[in-house]
Amino acid sequence: MKIAVVILNWNGKALLQQFLPSVIKFSEEATIYVADNASTDDSITFLEKAFPSVKIIKNENNGGYAKGYNDALKNISADVFCLLNSDIEVTKNWLTPVIHAFNTDKNTAIVQPKILDFKQKTHFEYAGAAGGFIDKYGFPYCRGRIFNTVEKDQGQYNDTANIFWASGACLFIRQQTFKQLNGFDKHFFAHMEEIDLCWRAKNLGYKVKYVGDSTVFHVGGATLNAVNPKKTFLNYRNSLFTLTKNVNRFLFGIILARVCLDGISGIKFLVALKPKHTFAIIKAHFSYYRHINRLLNQRKQTKHDIKYYHRTSIVFDYFILKKKTFKSL
Repeated sequence: MKIAVVILNWNGKALLQQFLPSVIKFSEEATIYVADNASTDDSITFLEKAFPSVKIIKNENNGGYAKGYNDALKNISADVFCLLNSDIEVTKNWLTPVIHAFNTDKNTAIVQPKILDFKQKTHFEYAGAAGGFIDKYGFPYCRGRIFNTVEKDQGQYNDTANIFWASGACLFIRQQTFKQLNGFDKHFFAHMEEIDLCWRAKNLGYKVKYVGDSTVFHVGGATLNAVNPKKTFLNYRNSLFTLTKNVNRFLFGIILARVCLDGISGIKFLVALKPKHTFAIIKAHFSYYRHINRLLNQRKQTKHDIKYYHRTSIVFDYFILKKKTFKSL
């Protein structure tokens, strides 16, 4: 199986310097690429001198995560793409269990490894943990992480399991599936585009899997941290994008409920003296309304026949019922 590990870079020389050595050391089965999103630092010069074995793809502009990978992967031929964040440290034999998962089941199209926190290696990392799910209203959560409660890794997810979405921090996908799906939706720019991609794959009957025998460590927030209102904007807007494109029925009622829940979130941010995040949610909704015609047209082209949600409301489970871990749901 031909594997291409593709790292998207934008002005990330320091991250490449820190994390690329582990990728090179432990990825003998793969060809390693850095796809540069029109960086203005000296990332390219640094790569050429320090890591001559790494292949470089130069994108013409910074189209974010979604368009950046769409543009770069057109130039790569492989059986499986590994989309790897630049702030990830990989471990010995991390590719072997993933390759086995693809070879064992040809209907497995997307795979995520165990993602632990680089800053606290005993715990799962927020963005992906041990595989993702969403509730009826589009709120994402993971095995190992629900909202801001992150579990300690005690071997409770040392398994191979079917999941709903794989984290874009480290996502393996068959090339033929990526092409069949026409890649990521470029309108997302960044954040939650992997949930949309996985949902569309599942709508076509493909499996998304978590492989706990493969481990990586993720810094998280190295490009856009959690306190940045732009991240709030993208998460709330793109969640509405994903629901509108993919939910199988009762779309109007689900969006209406989501608008109400987002309003509560906005009030919560105000009470916490974070008005910029409240305005980011408002901006997210106005941006969503501007895109509604395109989204409804995309919806018409999408097959919807699966139950997509694992829980009706993870908000209710977490905040009202106080269920803080995946196994308590």
